[in-house]
Amino acid sequence: MKTIGLLGGMSWESTASYYKALNEGVKRALGGLHSAKICLYSVDFDEIEKLQHQGRWDETAEILATAAKAVEAGGADFLLICTNTMHKVATEIEAALSIPLLHIADATAEQLLQDNRRKVGLLGTRFTMEQDFYKGRLTQKYGIDVIVPDNDQQTRVHDVIYSELCLGQVNETSRQQYLEIIADLHSQGAEAIILGCTEIALLVKQSDTQIPLYDTTAIHATKAVETALA
Repeated sequence: MKTIGLLGGMSWESTASYYKALNEGVKRALGGLHSAKICLYSVDFDEIEKLQHQGRWDETAEILATAAKAVEAGGADFLLICTNTMHKVATEIEAALSIPLLHIADATAEQLLQDNRRKVGLLGTRFTMEQDFYKGRLTQKYGIDVIVPDNDQQTRVHDVIYSELCLGQVNETSRQQYLEIIADLHSQGAEAIILGCTEIALLVKQSDTQIPLYDTTAIHATKAVETALA
């Protein structure tokens, strides 16, 4: 079994979901008392969040590249960045490593294409919804058409992530607002919705809607288990 490297803490709430999913996946595959071999570096998210909102992405890249090298030194065979947003600096992190980076957008796109989903809605932080580092990869590399919420909806989605979900708060009002935004994207032709922030699955579950949801945390973790056991 290969050792899975995790760059986590952004937020720790969703990193905990990764840890659980990876261990459950290995146990499901191998049975008995088997669990995942994991090397985890968990950063202080307050520092990263401030730099994000100040647009100081180069500094976030330096912090995460240093952390990623520590994960590699700890024995990881490949790396997962346990957040969609910080894949904005995935290229810089990858350049600092000699082990492979398992990109969350690639894992998600492969699952979408396997399910024949060609037009999708994307929820995430405003950075992920507005900028091209994530949705552009889906379109340019995989031919997937991506639509995002309007400006006011993006503000609400973003604010719930940072002011509630990253603090472990799950509110019913926010869930209903998210479901309304999901329904709106579906009415615009989205065949499925990418939960493109690793915290969103803490709020919205597939049982809440008939519109297909793609939980990027679960998809990323499943791909990591397959890679570790290959």
